[in-house]
Amino acid sequence: MTKPSLPELLHAAVTAVGGTERPGQATMASAVAEAVDDNAHLLVQAGTGTGKSLGYLVPALAHGERVVVATATLALQRQLVERDLPRTVDALQPLLRRRPQFAMLKGRSNYLCLHRLHEGVPQEEEEGLFDQFEAAAPSSKLGQDLLRMRDWSDETETGDRDDLTPGVSDRAWAQISVSSRECLGATKCAYGAECFAEMARERAKLADVVVTNHALLAIDAIEGAPVLPKHEVLIVDEAHELVSRVTGVATGELTPGQVNRAVRRAAKLVNEKAADALQTASEGFERVMELALPGRLEEVPEDLGYALMALRDAARTVISALGSTRDKSVQDEDAVRKQAMASVESVHSVAERITQGSEYDVVWYERHDRFGASVRVAPLSVSGLLREKLFTDRSVVLTSATLKLGGDFNGVGASLGLAPEGTAGEDVPQWKGLDVGSPFDYPKQGILYVARHLGTPGREGSRTDMLDELADLVEAAGGRTLGLFSSMRAAQAAAEELRGRQDRPILLQGEETLGELIKNFAADPDTCLFGTLSLWQGVDVPGSSCQLVVMDRIPFPRPDDPLMSARQKAVEEAGGNGFMAVAATHAALLMAQGAGRLVRATGDKGVVAVLDPRLANARYGSYLRASMPDFWYTTDRNQARRSLAAIDAAAKPAP
Repeated sequence: MTKPSLPELLHAAVTAVGGTERPGQATMASAVAEAVDDNAHLLVQAGTGTGKSLGYLVPALAHGERVVVATATLALQRQLVERDLPRTVDALQPLLRRRPQFAMLKGRSNYLCLHRLHEGVPQEEEEGLFDQFEAAAPSSKLGQDLLRMRDWSDETETGDRDDLTPGVSDRAWAQISVSSRECLGATKCAYGAECFAEMARERAKLADVVVTNHALLAIDAIEGAPVLPKHEVLIVDEAHELVSRVTGVATGELTPGQVNRAVRRAAKLVNEKAADALQTASEGFERVMELALPGRLEEVPEDLGYALMALRDAARTVISALGSTRDKSVQDEDAVRKQAMASVESVHSVAERITQGSEYDVVWYERHDRFGASVRVAPLSVSGLLREKLFTDRSVVLTSATLKLGGDFNGVGASLGLAPEGTAGEDVPQWKGLDVGSPFDYPKQGILYVARHLGTPGREGSRTDMLDELADLVEAAGGRTLGLFSSMRAAQAAAEELRGRQDRPILLQGEETLGELIKNFAADPDTCLFGTLSLWQGVDVPGSSCQLVVMDRIPFPRPDDPLMSARQKAVEEAGGNGFMAVAATHAALLMAQGAGRLVRATGDKGVVAVLDPRLANARYGSYLRASMPDFWYTTDRNQARRSLAAIDAAAKPAP
């Protein structure tokens, strides 16, 4: 029997999921197959509606080697595991004459821990454990959630938090889950044989396709201890998110509360001298943090340096002592010891990292209204780490609707540690960029309107002219507006202003869960939804409910953002253009994502309105516009309003 061709396989898969074959999808599938066969690297931009999941799944399954697919969002993981993969595997099995297996793998804390469920949570103040089910009042929300999770534990096959519906708060989940550092290990745990996290790992070892997330991919790369099974192909979907997710995993944080927790957990397990030293160091750190002012620390201040060295040394002593001391009064000593060890090791590693003072790290103070001050440390860049850990020993395909910024892939490539496309040399990963376009006719379906007549937005202060413009546009559109704001304060001010001026519903992020807000927005065309960062990327509302997307200003990072400003400065010191490499790239990515909220289906029509004249007037404006979908462009406010009114009229049902 002849081997089935890629077009045959793709046709079978697309038919199975009830989709439509697109030229861009076929081009993508062919390029992915070629990259995988040649053990090469590919960056592929596939616009919304291309069907990119099948564009990489079909060639990956046909190849036959193990593939890891890493995504940024829960929604896409679920879509792959619950919809795309089962149907695709069913469709391809007769043609491939084998049935590829697939599995989902997440970090350990995403799974229910049977030991913690049955044995309880190590107590903070006194020895032993407490039964969280007895401790929480059954009438409280926490108590109800705990009882529901206990019932769920008897019926769930996966123990995966995301399979628990409705979901529970982080506080409730923490009562029945452990981090990888707190885990006793399958061989030492009484419940090791039935552990959900271990079963997920075993399933992953047997699977042809393992679906995971960017965070676990980062942990696998950074920590050196392999979490993911060995694989020949890595596919990173939503790849525009990868750098920020890896940075998040590589960021360390210390707060007085976290240090106090470590002190309490370790106190009963070590000798008095070691416990007192950690307590004293904790108090010294707390005193320093009371005076901490937010901002970057170019050099670690003397008082903080001393406090961190004391913490580091005391934590090291406790870690050594934890291995030998035995307190007969402690129940389930292994679990109590493991939790204490995890807390103290976390304090030690961050304190040591900051006191060592690497030139490749950025250190800063942060102050939170609820949690007080913290000191944080993050890598200046993760590009070297990604180049070294990602692009060796396997073929890597990175895909997203937004990888091409300012007209090419080199900006995103540089952030991933890749030299400009076509650069040759030893130890230089070779890669190719491919834009397969979009099935949408952007110039006919959408307008990009820049309000050139408005004043340039300042750092603070009210923008009365912008709010007037926003109200006019919303009126012309008949609601149907997704408002993307650069800060929560700006979103709140706009919602308040418009609620005072008109009767139509204005939904505001934070006033309800994101899922609920998006559902309500999609259900009522008269409604507007205003919010900040997660809305720039997380909204998929095809049809007439979203016909106007408004951005209040270009979303540059805040000038006082310690990590972004440090990265910008480093580029400048190396002779590059820091503003373009960091701030403009950051803004371009968000604007491309934000503008992508408008057209989600072939029949969608509408306007993206940017209420920041710099997009039309500034030198970098053309770079930002080139990163967005190719909409018809205008700065004529009357034209924008007339178009919105016409789109609104066409969307309304006939009387």
